Amino acid sequence: MSECTHDCSNCSENCGERTKESFLEKPHQLSKIKKIIGVVSGKGGVGKSLVTSLLAVSASRKGFKTAVLDADITGPSIPKSFGIDSQRAEGCEDGIYPVMTKTGISVMSLNLLVENETDPVVWRGPVIAGVVKQFWTDVIWGDVDYMFIDMPPGTGDVPLTVFQSIPVDGIVIVASPQELVGMIVEKAMNMAKMMDIPVLALVENMSYVLCPDCKKEIRMFGESHIEEIAFKHGVETVAKLPIDPKLAAACDSGMIELFDGNWLDALCNKITGE
Repeated sequence: MSECTHDCSNCSENCGERTKESFLEKPHQLSKIKKIIGVVSGKGGVGKSLVTSLLAVSASRKGFKTAVLDADITGPSIPKSFGIDSQRAEGCEDGIYPVMTKTGISVMSLNLLVENETDPVVWRGPVIAGVVKQFWTDVIWGDVDYMFIDMPPGTGDVPLTVFQSIPVDGIVIVASPQELVGMIVEKAMNMAKMMDIPVLALVENMSYVLCPDCKKEIRMFGESHIEEIAFKHGVETVAKLPIDPKLAAACDSGMIELFDGNWLDALCNKITGE
């Protein structure tokens, strides 16, 4: 064996001194992002984008500079939730500027770049993953305290690219109450462990309906098992969102920044260290 130079990039030896190769990309040179939270789900349709929006609004209300990177390229819904779907991102020779919401949250999404938001994105996985990476490297985010990344569902190319390319500080996993989703949640949990990224919390969307008369919580999809999953994987924080027509209406009308509810307050406090 030749003498070790501690330069693992040109060495084929598999020794104890070998360091793991890093694929992390640097953000745009005019960007300074302090903390990055990924919002993920094992399957689609469980309210991941809703949770992303609510967390971003909650952090912004606390006075933090907040941003949302919409990594769900084939199903971007963040611009509509914030009422900026008719706007288009602008750029200069230095990069692309995110679109600002009414309350000052920075957003970048594919729907802010295409001419017609209803045009389908018929791209292969590596191309989609490359676009997400460019949202990190080519967008001039400026100074951001908390960035929330709305991930596409599953454990495929884009989540892998995000986890490898962007220094994610932790993830929030969103699920619905059904047993099958519980199994899918564990897939997302196990992927986070493989990528050595902490799971900050589990959020159960559509957890219950609140009776308008007696205020009883009615479990439309059966009893929740999310506490069991959280305990099994050592996740301390669990939040539950109700089925609330007002929330759906707020997203559809682009008024998510006006939502009224404390369901995610404990999680937001944990993220912001308060």
